Amino acid sequence: MITDYETTHRTWNPWSTIPDRYNLGMDLTFGQMKHGHADKVALHWENSLGAKRSITYRQLDQWSTRLAWSLADLGIGRDDRVFLRLPNIPEFYIAALGIAKLGAIFIPSSTQFRPGEIEYRLNDSASVAVITTAGLLDAVEEVAPRCNELKHVIVTAYPEMDAAITDAIDFSSLISDRVEQHLHGWQPAPTRNDDVAFIAYTSGTTGDPKGVVHFHRYPLAYESLVRHWHDYREHDIVACPAELGWLLPVASTFLYAMSRGLTIVLYDNMGQRFDPVTWFRLFDTYRISNFTATPTIYRMMMAAADRAVDFDLRSWRHAVTAGEPLPADTFDAIERHFSVIPLDGIGMSECMVYCANMAGMEMRAGSCGRPTPGTVIELMDDDFNPVPPGREGVLCVRRDSHPGMMKEYWNKPEQTAEIFRDEWYYSGDVLEKDEDGFFWFKGRADDVIKASGYRISPFEIESCLCCHPAVLEAAAVAAPDEMRGTVVSAYIIPRAGFHPSDSLAHEIQQFVKDRIAPYKYPRHVHFVESLPKTTSGKTKRRVLRDQENSGVITPSLDL
Repeated sequence: MITDYETTHRTWNPWSTIPDRYNLGMDLTFGQMKHGHADKVALHWENSLGAKRSITYRQLDQWSTRLAWSLADLGIGRDDRVFLRLPNIPEFYIAALGIAKLGAIFIPSSTQFRPGEIEYRLNDSASVAVITTAGLLDAVEEVAPRCNELKHVIVTAYPEMDAAITDAIDFSSLISDRVEQHLHGWQPAPTRNDDVAFIAYTSGTTGDPKGVVHFHRYPLAYESLVRHWHDYREHDIVACPAELGWLLPVASTFLYAMSRGLTIVLYDNMGQRFDPVTWFRLFDTYRISNFTATPTIYRMMMAAADRAVDFDLRSWRHAVTAGEPLPADTFDAIERHFSVIPLDGIGMSECMVYCANMAGMEMRAGSCGRPTPGTVIELMDDDFNPVPPGREGVLCVRRDSHPGMMKEYWNKPEQTAEIFRDEWYYSGDVLEKDEDGFFWFKGRADDVIKASGYRISPFEIESCLCCHPAVLEAAAVAAPDEMRGTVVSAYIIPRAGFHPSDSLAHEIQQFVKDRIAPYKYPRHVHFVESLPKTTSGKTKRRVLRDQENSGVITPSLDL
């Protein structure tokens, strides 16, 4: 808890606790055993069918070590990429930890991805193996023949193993007791803290998704965030309802939580919509004390607040929120309904939350707080000069001040150069700093859509829309939404012979849902005669966003 922000920020050295030799797989399991957590529950797991498991740090260490040896026995080695298509199940933790122990690189992914999205990531990363479930195998099998580097498909029996699966490797055999006999003398990879541990794919405004490359030191690099934003304490029970394919839960309820030896509540809703009442029960059952979620989740919980009285939520002491800005009215409502003060923070996959409201600090509803201790931030104008308080600028982080900064975009040197400008990381977030040093989010320098906690590329949506025979041209932008905060809105110029109608809009929406992850589909469809363009022919998405914010949609054939 911060009692003197200025002193803490000035004196904090984020590099001081990071050893040269560091392997996150070993530190988060064997390291926690050395700290006395061997028999402590690392994971309480449930799914929507009622299945339950509790797993200790000793078990995670044992199983992940067996997996590391087994993967090596398959020929997988240092720096090989292994793609994880796994829902919120303990096998995600076992897999990621084992891959890290081996010195290979794990790649989380959303279970909502369609075959084309999986194929792109497998080929872009040149992944040699996929670890998935029986229920999610079909999409992998569909694209596997077109992924030349892919050698192994490993399947865990979840929710059950299909007897027809004959070519895949059974995950359980790789962590079984029989592997133990081979482990004598086996050593984990002697990785350095700046060796690559994982790749998190993110979307940009143009082009294909980019693989954000992160180091083994990631769990230690965010010590100030863990301590002052998450406010993780020794006896906390922590949870995040988001799917482990995304960096927010991977960071908060895997890398950070396990670095502190905490107990994590992991819930798999098996593709169903977030259910607030289920989570009220989980709070009651497991005594969850520390919760991380997007503003959309908090709004859904507030909408069901009348049901919360049926459960004991007194264990809940701390809350953080990220993924999209938290409006002041939502901030006030969360405190009113649940007696917790949600600490908002702003960050990206490239550099996790670097500006936040922190425990013990003065809170200003609607602000994204101040730089985390040790982090050096400037707001820059178009000429890359610092702007004074009260003026908008693009938030830039000095790279050498933050050990959690990504290494690069995987195999994309040009895109890396766009955001690494000399000693600065150019975030693309537009903020304003007030006279007291608090930062206020204003928007994006680019056009990435942040909806329900996801970062969505308009280019990806537009490309999909234009594959529909009725679509001549399309643009996708963010639109305000009372429940979700932000949703995707599509502007479509129809081809000759197609006439705007509700049925055509619904058909196009379903077309998108069937081809890319459903959360990306446009919830609003506007048929228009033309799109605003620059002189060079680029769509002016900002004009469309302004229309959405004003509620006046022009020029229009709008329904």
